[in-house]
Amino acid sequence: MPTDTANSVPPTARPATRPGGRWTAAWAGRVRTGYWTRLVPLLAVLAVATHVPSFMRPVWSPDEGYLATQARMLADGGVLYDTVVDRKPPLLPWLYEACFSIFGSLSLWPLRTLAIVAHLVTAVLLASIARGRWGNRAGGAAGALYLMLSIGLSPEDTQAATFEVFMLPAMVAAFRYAERRRWLAAGIAVAVCSLTKQTGGAVLLPVLWMLWQDARHRGVRGLPALAKTAFGFALPIALVAVILTKPKGFLFWVVTGSGDYASLGGNWLQMIGRALGNSAILAAAGLGFLFPLGHRLWVRYRTGRPAPVHGESRGSVGDLGVWLASSVVAVATGFHFFGHYYLQLMPPLVLLGVGAVAASAVRWRPVMVYSTVAATAFWALAMAWPGEQLDQTTQVATAVAERSTPKDKVLVWGMHPELYWLSDRQPASRYLTAGFLTNFSGGKSADSVGEQYSVADAWQTFDQDLMVNGLPEIVVDDSGNAPYQPYLVPKIEDLLDTHYEPVGAYGDTVVYRLKKTG
Repeated sequence: MPTDTANSVPPTARPATRPGGRWTAAWAGRVRTGYWTRLVPLLAVLAVATHVPSFMRPVWSPDEGYLATQARMLADGGVLYDTVVDRKPPLLPWLYEACFSIFGSLSLWPLRTLAIVAHLVTAVLLASIARGRWGNRAGGAAGALYLMLSIGLSPEDTQAATFEVFMLPAMVAAFRYAERRRWLAAGIAVAVCSLTKQTGGAVLLPVLWMLWQDARHRGVRGLPALAKTAFGFALPIALVAVILTKPKGFLFWVVTGSGDYASLGGNWLQMIGRALGNSAILAAAGLGFLFPLGHRLWVRYRTGRPAPVHGESRGSVGDLGVWLASSVVAVATGFHFFGHYYLQLMPPLVLLGVGAVAASAVRWRPVMVYSTVAATAFWALAMAWPGEQLDQTTQVATAVAERSTPKDKVLVWGMHPELYWLSDRQPASRYLTAGFLTNFSGGKSADSVGEQYSVADAWQTFDQDLMVNGLPEIVVDDSGNAPYQPYLVPKIEDLLDTHYEPVGAYGDTVVYRLKKTG
């Protein structure tokens, strides 16, 4: 059934009618308020329902474990980008630290709750954008479709409280502010997005596109708007640099020091397989609205004319297309194609799909039914997700806790920093994973992994950490069959051979304890 005019014309362009036929601004305000007071609670229930599985596990991903360990180190006096390092911006580590200071550090439930709030805010912002372009029905559909799509990947990527989840509200807000020509606010939102994860800065491209379109179509000079956007973007970053005691470290770890991590070298078959696999999973989750979108693009290609969309402002398809393209570039940056990267694609995909449905004869019901069925399947998958790796990690963490005291330092030689958090033990080094010392990351080939590929001066700093903190009481070799196994890294092999003895094996993970002297 074609979209009816009453539901497709933007509410701001449509007068409201009070019984008796009189038009009043007060009645229009009540209509607008009523829309949100009905929609937001429904979206809140849906946000909670879709992310209930996130509370079923103590930790879903290594990123959560890394952030939790960082937060504990910061609470104990660590300095971000000095004695506490990561290749990510500071906002989320600070958020973890704040939650731990209020609720304690034994559980991630406060962060999981805030993640649901972030999803809800993203859904409401998308609903606002869609409502302004295609009407009330499209607004509600955009919010609901986003929340159902937000679990449309591996549960380890969608149920964790990680960077992409907290990046999305600022990303969508930046687009919304630019759409409304609030350039200062748009610049601030882009900065907040970038300070959550670097690739969030890609939303600056559609913001600048809309600024250019606005200047071109309205015949106005765009320099003042550009200045406002630039100032809004620079202001939060400058404030963060002032707050940080090591601004040079911030520049290195967040910007200049990640070149090797984001390099082209790697296992191309693995990377291509991961890219195609996650793309296919996301496409299956959103097929209900992606199919109408694909049909619309096909019609445009065959006829050379875009299908009309009631209430669609000039250039709106273009800005959504630029947003999606910039998000694709962001997902591909570094050529890792991890599943959680794909969360960045969801907002522009949802809006493009909603616009395609609003412009076609496709009924909303089959779109919503398919999305509900797909979301239910992903929800059930999350509830039944196998936990063998988590069980083994928990066993190792328990063994570490039993063989050490809270004052002892621990070294995890691997890529699972959650072991520190689960065992409630402080790391012996600022480098929480072997990646900093070997350049290992998912998809990297063995050719570019080793001591010689470490972050600049990392091994000297590692040695200094051990001198200051003393040799760790426990070393966990969690390398498995990775190309940074101890025998491939002479310094680690020598450390284990000289000072440690194995005290337990759990699958492919070996726990070592410091040899007793005398």
